[in-house]
Amino acid sequence: MYAQMVKSEGMKSLDEMSPEERAFQERIDRGEKIEPRDWMPEGYRKTLIRQIGQHAHSEIVGQLPEGNWITRAPTLERKAILLAKVQDEAGHGLYLYCAAETLGVSRDELLEKLHSGKMKYSSIFNYPTLTWADMGAVGWLVDGAAIMNQVPLQRTSYGPYSRAMIRICKEESFHQRQGYHIMMKLARGTEAQKRMAQDALNRFWYPSLMMFGPSDKDSVHSAQSMAWKIKMNTNDELRQKFVDQTVPQAEYLGLTVPDEGLRWNDEKGGYDFTEPDWSEFFEVIKGNGPCNKERLGARVQAWEGGAWVRDGLMAHAKKHAAAKLAAE
Repeated sequence: MYAQMVKSEGMKSLDEMSPEERAFQERIDRGEKIEPRDWMPEGYRKTLIRQIGQHAHSEIVGQLPEGNWITRAPTLERKAILLAKVQDEAGHGLYLYCAAETLGVSRDELLEKLHSGKMKYSSIFNYPTLTWADMGAVGWLVDGAAIMNQVPLQRTSYGPYSRAMIRICKEESFHQRQGYHIMMKLARGTEAQKRMAQDALNRFWYPSLMMFGPSDKDSVHSAQSMAWKIKMNTNDELRQKFVDQTVPQAEYLGLTVPDEGLRWNDEKGGYDFTEPDWSEFFEVIKGNGPCNKERLGARVQAWEGGAWVRDGLMAHAKKHAAAKLAAE
């Protein structure tokens, strides 16, 4: 989900590589971690910046559809839980911006690219959260898909990214459980509550499948990222694993996955399912989704509205540094 449209360079054979590139690839193949001061191909660095940057932006923008429900959660306990979750997402974004900075890009540069539309975030956050059940669907499906993607990234080749993912995955697992618990309460509640849960599943099912990115046949830039172990699994592998895990959970809840083509396939040991509407995916990525303008507008407004805080902090830091220098 964090490399939905991240493009990397074309693959090189070992014979085409320079001695430095060959030694680098051999380190990757041995399972060694690459650290910030190590030599790395420029394409590796740029691909990591794009992927980690998109991941960080997704965590930050992902606060918006949930933050919308903090004051409207049905109980004080639910408000506190949701507030803690949104706070976690902010922390995840900060970890990831820090990881990206080790590659020589500033946080301000990344945010400028987000605000100008030059960098993307996960397509799922451009869909509205209309009811409280959507908070359950987001936790269960969206965070469930995120975990499916993030757990393998704990083994990614770039050390700072890999280590950041360890803590993020632990926290995301709680988010997924929180969402599933909301869905369970609704599914076992009144008929109106169960209809609300089913409606949320209906609306978020296919956008969740899109989170893993285009079908492998249309994702032509994955090979190099996988060779560098920036990306650990193909889009279709992760999507299949997500469907196989999530369908039994829906059945347990007594909810119906909105896919008439869903069938268990004994031969492959998994479900056959209907592909998402990829034309919708590409429209959302282009900025034409239900909430693209709203989400990006909120981020730009927050950035511009917080300029005085950043200016004050910078002025204080300069004053402190000058005082320290004078004392020496």
